[in-house]
Amino acid sequence: MYLVVSVRSVVDRVGPTLLHALQLPEDGPAVGDVVIAEPGTPAGVAAGDLVLGVATAEAADAAELVRLSASQGAAAVLLKPPLATKPTVKRAAKTAGIALVQVHAATSWAQLVWLLRTVLDALGDESESPEEGGDPGSGDLFRLADAVASVVDAPVTIEDTNSRVLAYSARQDLTDPARVATIMGRRIPDDVLARFRSRGVFRELSRGRQTIFVPAQRDGTLPRLIVPIRMGGELLGSMWAVVAGPVSEERAAAFADAAPVVALHLLRRRAHTDTQRRASAELLRAVLEGRAGPRRAIGELDLSDEPHRVVVIEVTGGDGRDAEGLRLALLERISQGVGRRPVATELGGLLYAVVPDVPGPGGWAELRDAIASQTASRRGGVPRAAAGAPGDVTALPTSRAQADEALGLLRAGIVDGRVVAYDQQWTALVLHRGATGAAAAKVAELGPLGRLRAHDETNSAGYVDTLYAWLRHPGDPRAAAQELRIHPNTLRYRMKRLLALVPLDLDDPDVRLALTTQLVALRWS
Repeated sequence: MYLVVSVRSVVDRVGPTLLHALQLPEDGPAVGDVVIAEPGTPAGVAAGDLVLGVATAEAADAAELVRLSASQGAAAVLLKPPLATKPTVKRAAKTAGIALVQVHAATSWAQLVWLLRTVLDALGDESESPEEGGDPGSGDLFRLADAVASVVDAPVTIEDTNSRVLAYSARQDLTDPARVATIMGRRIPDDVLARFRSRGVFRELSRGRQTIFVPAQRDGTLPRLIVPIRMGGELLGSMWAVVAGPVSEERAAAFADAAPVVALHLLRRRAHTDTQRRASAELLRAVLEGRAGPRRAIGELDLSDEPHRVVVIEVTGGDGRDAEGLRLALLERISQGVGRRPVATELGGLLYAVVPDVPGPGGWAELRDAIASQTASRRGGVPRAAAGAPGDVTALPTSRAQADEALGLLRAGIVDGRVVAYDQQWTALVLHRGATGAAAAKVAELGPLGRLRAHDETNSAGYVDTLYAWLRHPGDPRAAAQELRIHPNTLRYRMKRLLALVPLDLDDPDVRLALTTQLVALRWS
């Protein structure tokens, strides 16, 4: 069975690395195929085609291609800059009612045709729909790793930009302990990563070197031949071959020649993951806002039967770009351990995640420890998080409300640290709720407390703080003085002076309770 494929879905699947939609009509035709057309001749263009302006060089020719393609019922015209953004071309697309898509300047047309047809097959085939949670291309990526390994005649890993292993070839038994640990842990171990970083490997990768050779190391780590995987100027990952020694120019060139093919697979894989992530994020957003039933989340978000918590994460300090980067990094951490899809979404600049309340990987304990140990980034941003109480999926909206309330405690500085759990802060929550209600009722304006506050504002006497500490530690002036960081005799002197200023019967328990309520309202609301 085949589904209707829209231009928007194709652009979303391929992703912003290669394609950027400049105009998308609401009711455009379904996409059928990809064709390469010459300007001025509509021959070969059929309804639903994606028309690639490969040989188009002038704005007038591009505008004419747009009009002719629209007359044949084509779904979209794809052009490279600067033609795609020329006013005459954009006006022609808008008038004709056809989609206009800009292709990244560095993209190979041949590679784009291959990728678009692969994407059309994946989108049109219901067996690869996101609901089944598959990862198209993952098997192909392992087969591709084997093919690349035969080209370079060495065992190969294909890794993403975070040094996570996406696929690996056979013959890994012929490598070294560092490679075995990389395969077992599905990422380069931290100590090995540090050694490669100290040799400038990742700096060279970012600079766009075609191949990088790393000699053998004293700890027994064998030489590596490394090739960056790029597309459209973006670094998508790298290929690492464990070699016996220096590699001939021919073999190194053949190894590098495989990178564009691997890049297409990585883009397809990422696009599929991004599509799933957007669908999961929208469903979770609807559940947390009460627009969708929590039961729907069980099947579509692959949530397990354990109790789950809603965790809200906020990045404080730093600039906006840094906050976004930290949120994305945390999203990646969440997505590695929870279900088959990342169960997280953004609402109002905050990241909300649903994590199982389990001690193992992917659970609340791991996420809590990761956030608590996160140091300030280069631009100063740090995350803080609050978790709602654990419960089944029907309680997700309630857990979200609890997480928001617990985050309020962190924002107000009422509790220490950067991570808090709602069910572990009941005393702070009781005081905060009580104080908020008392403050709304303006209880602090009653009685003689106002005179003490006015005196403190004028003389900086500290009488209000002294009275609060005395009430918190009844009959224990030493503990009260320690809280204020003053000598016990100073505490007694202040109490004597404030009672002379404002007559209070502190032997009356109701007076003490009323004063405590007023002071809590001032401090906790």
